[in-house]
Amino acid sequence: MKISKIIPYVLNEDLEKEFFFSQWEYSNRKICIVKIICDDGIVGWGEAYGPAPVVKESINYIKQNIIGMNPLESDVIWSTLFRRVHDYGRSGVFVSAISAIDIALWDIKGKYHKLPVSTLLGGSYREKIRPYATGLYFSDSKTLTNDLCNEALEYVNEGFKSIKMKVGLNLKDDITNVKAVRNAIGPDIELMIDSNHAYSYDEALKLSKKLEDQDIKWFEEPLSPEFYDQYSEFKSKSLIPVAAGECEYLRYGFQKLLDKNCVDFLQMDICSCGGLTEAKRISALSSTKGVKVIPHTWGSGIAFYTAINFISNLEPMPGRLYMEDAYIEYDRTENKIRENIIKDNIIMKDGYISVNDKPGLGVDVDDTYLNEIKI
Repeated sequence: MKISKIIPYVLNEDLEKEFFFSQWEYSNRKICIVKIICDDGIVGWGEAYGPAPVVKESINYIKQNIIGMNPLESDVIWSTLFRRVHDYGRSGVFVSAISAIDIALWDIKGKYHKLPVSTLLGGSYREKIRPYATGLYFSDSKTLTNDLCNEALEYVNEGFKSIKMKVGLNLKDDITNVKAVRNAIGPDIELMIDSNHAYSYDEALKLSKKLEDQDIKWFEEPLSPEFYDQYSEFKSKSLIPVAAGECEYLRYGFQKLLDKNCVDFLQMDICSCGGLTEAKRISALSSTKGVKVIPHTWGSGIAFYTAINFISNLEPMPGRLYMEDAYIEYDRTENKIRENIIKDNIIMKDGYISVNDKPGLGVDVDDTYLNEIKI
């Protein structure tokens, strides 16, 4: 079996309603996915996290290096691609491009062996995964605090047991909004906060101290990802656990986070950190430090099912008779691409999502829809 074609696509959908977070405003979604076709007809799908048009061109740039190779030899292919961009692509869009290709290769391997990707990764430790609702973004509404509370209650009514909300507007409004949401959802629903690296060290620490009594499960990206020493210092002083990693790349970047004791929860994005091959290596590094992995998950259903398979295989830490839940991020903002690009609906039942039991990633891509929205 050999790789015959590698075809990247940029998918585009305008949003019906704009929303924003601490850094940018969203008015549409663009997602880069990739299709790998083998000479025996097997097709694999992957996805990249990053600026979709740029990632597409990055895939086109590197793909000729692996045409004709055996798709089952994913480690060899990964190293071949990384060596091609090593001098100038040790982070950023080239790693995202490699990630998308790598994910598609795992999809191919699963279909070839007629096994779920989680089985090929080493097996599934669990039958279900706990999704947390990512939402509560900002808007220009004059009743934002009340809107956020109502949105959070919608998630509770849908069955979510955990919710992540955005912070990063300013300290005063963040404190008001978080306390209002906690009061609205009550003490039994987990609440996380995410500033998308909006704050300085002093600001982030002040916010953490002001919210210590709100039972926050984690404070995500309190600081800019470059400041490893600040993260380490912040973690030593914050009573709220620290989560980060979606802006990091490769095992070498994550080793810095771990060696400097920056985080309580490691959040690589499988679609940009180097794919499933590298995510497996990163999780092994994390296990040596006793740091739990909860991947950042964004984009389409391809990315979501990639995470489902990976999280299924995450070793429980610590091991015990009754394991604690494994978590998956479930973005609840408007995302027609996620809902329509795959024919397999994401089903949550009693606050959990079942692991994949189908060959490969477990996705069936809707080619008709793809052709309607590709640009």
